Amino acid sequence: MTSKDLEKSTTSEVECGQMSIKDPEAGGKAGSQRATWFERCIQPCVAEAVGAAFFICIGCASVVENVEGTGRLQPALAHGLALGLTIAVLGNISGGHYNPAVSLGAWLVGGLDIMMVIPYWISQLCGGLIGAGLAKAMTDSQRYANASGGAFTTIASDDQLPAAVIAEIVMTMFLVMAVCMGAINGKTSGPLAPFCIGFSVAADILAGGAVSGACMNPARAFGPAVVANYWDYHWVYWVSPMVGGLLMGALIRFLIGDKKTRLWLK
Repeated sequence: MTSKDLEKSTTSEVECGQMSIKDPEAGGKAGSQRATWFERCIQPCVAEAVGAAFFICIGCASVVENVEGTGRLQPALAHGLALGLTIAVLGNISGGHYNPAVSLGAWLVGGLDIMMVIPYWISQLCGGLIGAGLAKAMTDSQRYANASGGAFTTIASDDQLPAAVIAEIVMTMFLVMAVCMGAINGKTSGPLAPFCIGFSVAADILAGGAVSGACMNPARAFGPAVVANYWDYHWVYWVSPMVGGLLMGALIRFLIGDKKTRLWLK
């Protein structure tokens, strides 16, 4: 087999905007063709906006319409299932981040081109705005007002800040670990990654919903905050998730990633 034939037979990957999720067309006639500029750069951003919009719409609606007596179970299941499903169907286009903290972690471990980080963030925030607007349109106005549109209202005083900040960092690290180790790191990645990621969000909400609201996602915080005009302690839901994504990305890069991912001790 010549080197040219070998190159054609290898599994293709979208280079610009996705994690190391293989192209479903790989191996066939279409798989041997190089992805177009639109498929590498524009389509992933559209997928991030669409996925974030659906995920955040379902998440906000689950909070607004949360049935009395279910506690955090309803939002946890809604967020986790919505995230897992959107990643499963759109992951091969963009990697299925829908979260600036996840995109930061993915870039740090080599799963996202640096030129796509800012476009991804913009797309995710736009998706958050759309999703929050859709949640407002589809839910009862009185319940929407009572729930502040699904915005994060758990932190009510400065005394709660230390625990909330630590909780958001830890929970985001857990989520980013599920994404990076489950979908990017070659040694540990597998086909069940989308649902493992969804389960991690559900587990985080069940564990830390009463502490900080379990945001883990600046886009999930930003959309409802704008639509409902609720900004109390909003900075926590930007700073803490980004710190969590940074810490987990560094941990994978230096210690727990495979040989291709680690920067040292190979």
